[in-house]
Amino acid sequence: MSGAKASEKAPSTNWILQHPTYQQMKELNVGESEQIHAAFLVYMDLTEVRRWKEVSCVKSLDLQVVLLEAREKDGAPVHTVLPLPVHQSLCHQSIRQVLDRGFPMLLCAVASDSTLVYQRMTDGLVTPDPPVGAFEDAGRRQHRKRRQHR
Repeated sequence: MSGAKASEKAPSTNWILQHPTYQQMKELNVGESEQIHAAFLVYMDLTEVRRWKEVSCVKSLDLQVVLLEAREKDGAPVHTVLPLPVHQSLCHQSIRQVLDRGFPMLLCAVASDSTLVYQRMTDGLVTPDPPVGAFEDAGRRQHRKRRQHR
């Protein structure tokens, strides 16, 4: 009988729901549980995969979402991360409210399969960095060659 008891498994519980940080996020009382789940996935990515420092969760009263604040490394500036399920819409005013917090902002789109895509948001337009290495527009070059042969 003891072997039968050992092979019986206790009912499995979702470990995410039991995690202290997830519980802390729930206590912030934001409206949507999907956004809390997205925030937790981003939290785990920042802390366990990317090893960011001082990751904490805060409530945005205006947006009713969980925001994350973190440092990429010790001594680095604080970033605000807005985790958002991909199906949830976002307006310019919402982005402006997060940018007005005064920290660099990352928008993190969270897909239903837990894929995370980070996008750095800025206040205004930023000139992109030039491409690294040799860059040629082969299509235009071929088009010019064809015109010259005619």
